[in-house]
Amino acid sequence: MSATIIDGKAVAASLRAEVAQGAAELARRMGRRPGLAVVLVGSDPASQVYVASKVKMTREAGMESFEHRLPEETSEQDLLALIARLNADPLVDGILVQLPLPKHVNPGRVIEAIAPGKDVDGLHPENAGRLANGLPGLAPCTPMGCMMLIRSVVPDLRGLNALVVGRSVLVGKPAAQMLLNADATIIVTHLDTVGLPALCRQADIVVVAAGCPGLVRGDWIKPGAVVIDVGINRLPPEPGAPKGRIVGDVAFDEVSEVAGHITPVPGGVGPMTIACLLKNTLTAAERRFAEASQARAA
Repeated sequence: MSATIIDGKAVAASLRAEVAQGAAELARRMGRRPGLAVVLVGSDPASQVYVASKVKMTREAGMESFEHRLPEETSEQDLLALIARLNADPLVDGILVQLPLPKHVNPGRVIEAIAPGKDVDGLHPENAGRLANGLPGLAPCTPMGCMMLIRSVVPDLRGLNALVVGRSVLVGKPAAQMLLNADATIIVTHLDTVGLPALCRQADIVVVAAGCPGLVRGDWIKPGAVVIDVGINRLPPEPGAPKGRIVGDVAFDEVSEVAGHITPVPGGVGPMTIACLLKNTLTAAERRFAEASQARAA
């Protein structure tokens, strides 16, 4: 058999269009456009590309983009002071601090400084706690995108066996929590898990976010399973090539011969991350507007 490719670009484009429509409707009610502040510290080339893409898509979705580019030597104190100003800014509905940060800045302290209601990355401990308790909040963008891709091919996850490879706070843990909240049966694994291939073979849904190129092989997969590959790894360049290929954590050619549905790399989960960031920004703006309206009516 040959797996059906889950087109992350198409699903992301549909979500961005939905967000743009929602942003236009909310702007008419609020009298201003929803606003996202993006903070970049330093000159990491990959981060610069990500930020430029986020700014562009934010504007295309009909939302304001407030860009803050700070030099590498910016102190943690100065960064926290900027976040405090953005927390208090009525025009800013969402705040995203691009990771990684310079080594002299504590990322945990920075994330905790962001107001939970503006934490569109969904990484604040309060939002993590709300996700764990099944309460409304802002969820991390990449696992949210994974769930949308899974539901695009399997709308009802009740009772299905789902396995997550990876336990990061960015993807693995929140993805497992989202799957559990959808009534799937969850196993969370990692690179040190004993018997990982055998555990994978039991899963109807496999989400791989281990940062290890080609980790999951074809004979690890249950026939017909849904495989979501979150990995983004650049291989060493081949002779004569200017740069190496981008591959995922799944051996795509092998796994696609066994799985029922699979995401490609690139073009799978990646486009969903920014689309979900825009969705979170709209959600944050809607909640802030509703809270302000209730306060005025009280």
